[in-house]
Amino acid sequence: MASEVMEKASLAKKASFILANAGTEIKNKALELMMKGLEAGEKDVIDANSVDIEAAEKKDLNRVLIDRLMLDGKRLSAMIDGLKIVKDLPDPVGRVIAKWKRPNGLEIIKRRVPLGVIGIVYESRPNVTVDAASLCLKAGNAVLLRGGSDSINTNIALIEILADAVKKAGLPDGSVSLIETLDREAVTEMLTLNKSIDVIIPRGGSGLIKHTIENSTIPVIETGEGNCHAFVERTADLEKALEIVMNAKCQRPSVCNAIETLLIDEPVAKKFIPMVVARLKGARVEIRGDEKVRAIDPSVKLATEDDWRTEYLALILAVKVVSGTDEAIYHINRYGTHHSDAIITQDNAMAKKFTDEVDSAAVYVNASTRFTDGGEFGFGSEIGISTQKLHARGPMGLEELTSYKYIVSGNGQVRV
Repeated sequence: MASEVMEKASLAKKASFILANAGTEIKNKALELMMKGLEAGEKDVIDANSVDIEAAEKKDLNRVLIDRLMLDGKRLSAMIDGLKIVKDLPDPVGRVIAKWKRPNGLEIIKRRVPLGVIGIVYESRPNVTVDAASLCLKAGNAVLLRGGSDSINTNIALIEILADAVKKAGLPDGSVSLIETLDREAVTEMLTLNKSIDVIIPRGGSGLIKHTIENSTIPVIETGEGNCHAFVERTADLEKALEIVMNAKCQRPSVCNAIETLLIDEPVAKKFIPMVVARLKGARVEIRGDEKVRAIDPSVKLATEDDWRTEYLALILAVKVVSGTDEAIYHINRYGTHHSDAIITQDNAMAKKFTDEVDSAAVYVNASTRFTDGGEFGFGSEIGISTQKLHARGPMGLEELTSYKYIVSGNGQVRV
């Protein structure tokens, strides 16, 4: 007897062939019905989420993880807003990327097509359920979701609404589906269904990503850790730098685009460190600094080598004094995860050097790293933030969920 994973993957594969040729109008109808369904079902979704939150608190789950799991009216409204933006975005499927004619008369068109079936393995962030469903659908893909056990009731409530909307729009069963079993082996099975699933995207901590990469026989798009940095260069407006650092660290510390390390140019260290330490401590941030930081403020805890490599996802910040932009770039490229890094400067040459030489998916000048987000980039939402270089990099929207094919038209040509 086929398992739940195999049955749903097979159904998704069948649906993918229909979705690949579904028109924009029917896909947008499904998205519109998703929006209406979430509005009407808000109480049911929040009630289901309350069950998950209560269970998480009984298990004494980390507060950061509970924050990621929690849904309220505001967060649900943000999901609905994201659906509307995705609905209003241009459909990438069928878009001609390039076309040309060869000397032998062959006409070649390079055209966008869906990836097929996308498998998403993620942890306790129910917004991923809605983001993934909407983006995959608009890009003509079927999606098979496997969320974390901590959010199972929320995800089931969300998928019931989303799948019902897809069905009412006239699209096939299996277009959007959730693996409901909590058996850990379900993930391992999912990662080996090459004939049914075309790509796997993990969203979560380093453990989940590592497990996915090491066990998948299906191509993986890695959405990596966010060991992000802010560098306060010697010409920076320090008041502006202070606000950027506070936002990048404290606005929502549990997410991957929050900074984990602050680098301070030596000429402004004596002035900036007292300013930033006072504000960070006022926000209950634990500061771990190098010897140069501690020489200015001995109350700061001494940082270790591991602190430069750590994605805390908490109110902890590593701070280091560097001797210029070159050392800052070296530190970021050595210890960072190629996610999001920022320079605060008034020197255009240093800004250009930083953006040219820092090897990250998103590089900022005088702005917070918290903007690395599909919604903030105008994508409506995102399927993840890729830190790799093949196929997709940075926030992944509709275009990143497509591939392309070549359509070659002739008039009897044969190769000689």
